[in-house]
Amino acid sequence: MANHKSALKRVGTTAKKNLRNRMGTSQVKTAVKRFDAAVASADEAVIATSYTTAVSTVDKAAAKGVIHKNAANRKKAQLAIKLAAK
Repeated sequence: MANHKSALKRVGTTAKKNLRNRMGTSQVKTAVKRFDAAVASADEAVIATSYTTAVSTVDKAAAKGVIHKNAANRKKAQLAIKLAAK
């Protein structure tokens, strides 16, 4: 454990950022899973809305620095391929 006051502060800050990043990645994973479930259900309206939501969630995560911008672009491309195949 840290002994200096500044090191103790960094431990708290790191914990907060870690939690925020885990929440962001979890939101991305959930949005992608919902899109995959919508594709499996074959309901066009649900597929369209879940695709839009998933892309928006991925973009927000990239903007906040939760995931790298290239990873976000790759994820969006994978979603678009699944959408086009349906």
